[in-house]
Amino acid sequence: MNSTGALYSPVYQETMTWVLSFLFVSGLFVYFFRRKSYYFVVSWASIKSWLFVAPILFLLMGLPEPYPLVVITVIALLGAKVFFQLMGMYHRSYFVLVCYAGIIVLGILIHLHRLDFYNLMPMIVLGVTCLVPLVRNNYKRMIQYMSLTNLAFVFLGWCFMHLGLIMQLPKGLYQAMYLVILTEFCDNTNLAISRYIGRFKMFDRIDLKRSYESTLVSAALTILLAFGMRSLLPDQSEVYWLTSGIVASFGGLLGDLVMAVIRRDAGIRIVGPFIIGRGDFLHRMDRLIFVAPIYYYVMLYVVPGYVS
Repeated sequence: MNSTGALYSPVYQETMTWVLSFLFVSGLFVYFFRRKSYYFVVSWASIKSWLFVAPILFLLMGLPEPYPLVVITVIALLGAKVFFQLMGMYHRSYFVLVCYAGIIVLGILIHLHRLDFYNLMPMIVLGVTCLVPLVRNNYKRMIQYMSLTNLAFVFLGWCFMHLGLIMQLPKGLYQAMYLVILTEFCDNTNLAISRYIGRFKMFDRIDLKRSYESTLVSAALTILLAFGMRSLLPDQSEVYWLTSGIVASFGGLLGDLVMAVIRRDAGIRIVGPFIIGRGDFLHRMDRLIFVAPIYYYVMLYVVPGYVS
């Protein structure tokens, strides 16, 4: 990435124009059908929020390094905040601050290209978290607080910030954008069509909206979109776009379902609205907590020299 940032790159500008135009057109289509089905209402709520947020994110991510990495770190911190609010332990400041500090350190390590220490951070945060009860001289509910703190850090810090690791690679910013676009497209497509081809539910006690049929159709459409957008990748071979489409489809579904389990167990579905759309801030992140690390390590395995 040059010193002026990606914002002045013709490829970046073309991508930004294409994505925003697609959001506008699809939003217009879903808007007119929103009265036909609850699922179109849900899709419209999500698209509406992205119409507001996407231009801002494109501008911020197009800034010179290290600002895109700072944006990813801030998003991870906000996601952790919502998680702690969801679990009713945001007032447990010692645990919250340990998680926040760990996420900030992850951002610094990515900037310094210290993958060795990055992969040690879950153990370091676990160790520090175990010291909090001693500092507080308290034992009540500490197992629960320690477990939730480490869960928040691993999911919303270590896993999610693999997007930052991906951004450090050749055309890494485009690869990260590519994954986010595919993941969000797959989720919204799944929700929009599940009403019409949703006879066999996947996990009817966890999420009634997604079915086997809608998941397979949305995955096929996502893979087609991955093929159509493959110019953003370091090369246009199947190993890149096909892997991206598959990981975005099924890794995103896995993240969404895992967080649905946590929300249902906590008895809270939403912690504040996400801008003007569907769900809260964590809903915009949950699919990426598996997509980012799975993509990174699959590509590390199948592409020689993926990480130099």
